[in-house]
Amino acid sequence: MKPNLARLFATAVALAMAAFAGAAIGQDRQDGQVAPACLTPAGWSSLDGERPRATGAMALLAEMAKRDAVLLGEQHDEDDDHRWQLQALAALHALRPDMVIGFEMFPRRVQPALDRWVAGELTLKEFLEQADWGKVWKMPVELYLPLFQFARINRIRMAALNVDGQLNQAIAEKGWDAIAPAQREGVGRPAAPSEAYRDFLFDVYREHPVRNRKEGTEATRSDTAFRYFVESQITWDRAMAEAMARYLVPGPAAGKPLVVGIMGSGHIRFGHGVPHQLRDLGVTRVGTLLPVPADFDCKQLRAGLADAVFALPKQAVPQREPPRLGVRLDEDGGGVRIAEVTAGSLADRTGLKDGDRLVEVAGLPVKQTGAVSAAVRGQPPGTWLPLRVKRGADTLDFVVKFPATP
Repeated sequence: MKPNLARLFATAVALAMAAFAGAAIGQDRQDGQVAPACLTPAGWSSLDGERPRATGAMALLAEMAKRDAVLLGEQHDEDDDHRWQLQALAALHALRPDMVIGFEMFPRRVQPALDRWVAGELTLKEFLEQADWGKVWKMPVELYLPLFQFARINRIRMAALNVDGQLNQAIAEKGWDAIAPAQREGVGRPAAPSEAYRDFLFDVYREHPVRNRKEGTEATRSDTAFRYFVESQITWDRAMAEAMARYLVPGPAAGKPLVVGIMGSGHIRFGHGVPHQLRDLGVTRVGTLLPVPADFDCKQLRAGLADAVFALPKQAVPQREPPRLGVRLDEDGGGVRIAEVTAGSLADRTGLKDGDRLVEVAGLPVKQTGAVSAAVRGQPPGTWLPLRVKRGADTLDFVVKFPATP
């Protein structure tokens, strides 16, 4: 199985957003004192000035319900982000019952499964099988089940917003112009990204090597690989925007459904991704809401990041043992070799063997044991990690499936 570059880019954007958040949480000042928080836990704050401004939930959500589209961000593996999304959906639905919920997690080709699920024609198992969950989206389904069930019990239309990963992969490797129109899944040419969005994507590109950038070369904005990377990302944004806009017609909000998008925060922040593409399609009344930790640093909460943020209170969680692959690694000839596989370990159950040479982890080349260990230790429970190995003259692909519980 060839690792899917589109998913690798999703990981890259998620990592960039995690770094964006992590740099702000509990940030220390030079004098050793923790920077004061500016958010009230379990409260909303508008970002329409120099500093966050506390605002009431009722007034804010009533205003959001007047928009044509509302985008709810998330860090994909954060439980509380999805609980917050459900809370926001319930409030918006009470104010605007005629609603469509669009999901980044589903490619357009599985739309019939979403329709049948909402109609009550599929069991949960049948729905997940027909929607290809686990093949196109590697996060534990438990994170999203409350959202799917909410749509079902309220008979709210669900919309598949994404395209198949193969399209993103092809654009990332060859560029938009090299893809035949018939292979673009009906997606139109994206609006050109802002320079600020290009800057953000360049940070992702620079920190996370991609397959068609020569190894050991310094990343530059003039790289063909970077241009293709941007084209792949904005195609992703455009596809989601077009899928949402399909439910909207010109005119007052009262005459059409409220379209709510569930997607990664990287597609929303500062209006660069999906909001930018929606505006290009003529959808201008767009609301953007993000969840952030309550101790998020004020300096990161700049005007324009979103219309408003919700401050998630800190939750005490038990310490968990980091995941283990169950191998002993050696660095050999500029690469990483599996010296020994522990019987009964994840590596053993996956099919790895003594002597295998690790070529890629999560689609990225590896030459040091530390890079492999870091990738494994950072893997969230219930997710999958693709590996590529050389075994003699053969190149083999494996997927390590980490258990959902530590």
